[in-house]
Amino acid sequence: MRHRKKGRQLGRKTKHRRALFRSLVTSLLDQERIETTEAKAKEIRGFTERMITLGKQGDLPARRRALGFLLSKDVVSKLFGEVAERFRDRHGGYTRVIKTRRRVGDAAKLVAIELVAKGAGTAQVGSGHTDAGKETKKPKPTAPTGSKAPSAESHASS
Repeated sequence: MRHRKKGRQLGRKTKHRRALFRSLVTSLLDQERIETTEAKAKEIRGFTERMITLGKQGDLPARRRALGFLLSKDVVSKLFGEVAERFRDRHGGYTRVIKTRRRVGDAAKLVAIELVAKGAGTAQVGSGHTDAGKETKKPKPTAPTGSKAPSAESHASS
């Protein structure tokens, strides 16, 4: 029975698993979006949220705890600078998991895990996504009318 046994083992020993999580969290905070398996992504959500909360605290003990977990000093500087400022008014829920595809070799479920607010700003990202969708819908009706004449010419010439 697995009662009171929290977390996924992922087929690894404890030290290997901890090193994997540290590496994935460092990469996620550095690149702000990574693709990994669904199980790994769900596991690193909590670690990432904890690191961002430390960045929001901003004091020296929090910075030392983050330096003890993350693998790069540059990522810690980014975490305590721009990432913490971006999530200043948000209380949790800093990451998003999006299902993407199945891996070719073993058909593992792959997902993209990303920080909710991109580097440009939280308000611009949310509205930019919907505006971009509307903008792509508007040119579609105009494109076929404009493209009928060239396609007719190309058919006539061939």
